[in-house]
Amino acid sequence: MVLGLSLPAFTMLHVIISLIGIVAGLVVMFGLLGSKPLPGLTAIFLLFTILTSATGFLFPFKELLPSHIIGIISLVLLAIACIALYGMKLSGTWRPVYIVTAMISLYFNVFVLVIQSFLKVPALAALAPAVPPAPPSGPVFAVVQGIVLVFFVVLTIGAWRRYRPMTFA
Repeated sequence: MVLGLSLPAFTMLHVIISLIGIVAGLVVMFGLLGSKPLPGLTAIFLLFTILTSATGFLFPFKELLPSHIIGIISLVLLAIACIALYGMKLSGTWRPVYIVTAMISLYFNVFVLVIQSFLKVPALAALAPAVPPAPPSGPVFAVVQGIVLVFFVVLTIGAWRRYRPMTFA
């Protein structure tokens, strides 16, 4: 039991939280490209991405895993993103700091989504078999993760160049 839920129910809750964070984050990313701040969705993205990483630590574990390292890094990046956005109001260098930290956190969630998809979806698992405790591997998995990485690098650079939130004097 985790938070009074069976492990399968808690897993489902964690997955739903993750998917909400990812969808909201992708909308926010495209908003950044169009220089649209989307404050409500940004708050949802940040909150649900923080919850994704935080709830990941509630699963039973015996040793520190790569997923925990990603969760720790993501939480640090999200703290910086929140400071840049809400504390520093994206002034000066805080604008690119926010963009990079928020988008890397989103990338980490999508990275894990791809791994979990290859582990849980039979058709994908057949393309990139995993031998526990190792994650999926092989050329198909590497190409998919490579495409995801390039997508995020290109769109993060685009957001860095294009996002200019309006400032009111």
